[in-house]
Amino acid sequence: MSPVDYVRRPMPKQEPFERVRNFDEVALGYTAELAREEAARCLACKKPGCVDGCPVGIDIPRFVGLVADGEFAAAIRKVKETNALPAVCGRVCPQEEQCEKLCVLGKKGDPVAIGRLERFVADREAEEGAGEVPSLPPHNGLKIAIVGSGPAGITVAADLALRGYQVTMFEALHAAGGVLTYGIPEFRLPKAIVRREVEYVKSLGVELRLDYVVGKTRTIDSLGETFDATFVGAGAGLPWFLEIPGENLNGVYSANEYLTRCNLMSGFRFPAFDTPLKRSARVAVFGGGNVAMDSARTALRLGADEVHIVYRRSHDELPARAEEVEHAEEEGVIFDFLTLPVQLIGDDRGWLTGIECRRMELGDPDDSGRRRPVEIPGSEFVMEMDASVCAIGNSPNPLISMTTPGLEVGKRGNIVADEETGQTSRERVWAGGDVVTGAATVISAMGAGRKAARSIDQTLSTPV
Repeated sequence: MSPVDYVRRPMPKQEPFERVRNFDEVALGYTAELAREEAARCLACKKPGCVDGCPVGIDIPRFVGLVADGEFAAAIRKVKETNALPAVCGRVCPQEEQCEKLCVLGKKGDPVAIGRLERFVADREAEEGAGEVPSLPPHNGLKIAIVGSGPAGITVAADLALRGYQVTMFEALHAAGGVLTYGIPEFRLPKAIVRREVEYVKSLGVELRLDYVVGKTRTIDSLGETFDATFVGAGAGLPWFLEIPGENLNGVYSANEYLTRCNLMSGFRFPAFDTPLKRSARVAVFGGGNVAMDSARTALRLGADEVHIVYRRSHDELPARAEEVEHAEEEGVIFDFLTLPVQLIGDDRGWLTGIECRRMELGDPDDSGRRRPVEIPGSEFVMEMDASVCAIGNSPNPLISMTTPGLEVGKRGNIVADEETGQTSRERVWAGGDVVTGAATVISAMGAGRKAARSIDQTLSTPV
């Protein structure tokens, strides 16, 4: 019997001094040899906790076992039974807080690198041009409208297309993918991969309509006249601000605008693309999540001399993935912990020149379980900055809720939906993903999509 291997295989990646000035993908992926070595570490548990930790229920031991045996095509088929976006999830999902967190090997060493293996089999399939479209059942005569083409919408579309429904996705922007396209930088998730995953869903017979703003072009009620059910997966595109003086100055961005200009509108390719992002020398990013890390690392690649993460708690409370924090640190992002912005300062031309901040200290834990930051009186100081990016969270755009009578919404404008089914207060209207929860992870949105697809199918296939 072979000894247990507690050490995971490292992922090859660009060196920090190389990658900090390009938008190429940082992580380079496993070779076939590394993938097989990593997969061979799996213990093939009889009661695999990793599956319980996966929001979309991938048969992880089986797919990992197939990788270990070199059966890469069979492995990606197994993944795609429950996940329509394997190349995306393998890159951006927080496996360390989900499937890998429950891996038995993690009790004494490193858990199996499930996400990296998922990425490997998806990329391998694409490299070999071996993508397979599963056999589709005959259309059952029922039509489904999907509002939004992000992770939740794509998951519902794929699941229902595989059940025989005629599915149409409506996307407000000029490119599909939702937050995968406009929100996650090229160096972390290349857009060619998002397009590839969208094309797979379209190959299942799903129709995609771009530049189609539900709530303006048509309302949810109008869609209900044509479609048998509607799923709303419109995301959370309304940014939050700090609501401090000076937020109307030039050089002050929301993370939504900053990343959308760069990702969806190819601002990082200016002047080849005519979407300019002003080069700033000193940039402050407010927040400590993945979006804050993405914004800070983008600013470096756009040519900033110095980039700061300004966060009111300490390093231990950062909500971003450990890997993203590590990459930001490697690239030279400066972390200003226990620091609260209280005022943005500008010049007589209306441009940001500095940020007045106040020092903080940690008090007792709040409702989130993290220690509450408490202001230290008289600790004010000024940081010289010529740009700031606010990355503290988002709410859903109110357009759909404002144009859909009887649709229940929460205090932050999120659509209220049943956690297990996605059913909203409106008959035959379901919702899931960030439009329900607020900004969260790609895989949690996909998990909500799977639940909603199951509920839609059960509802429409049950005789009245």
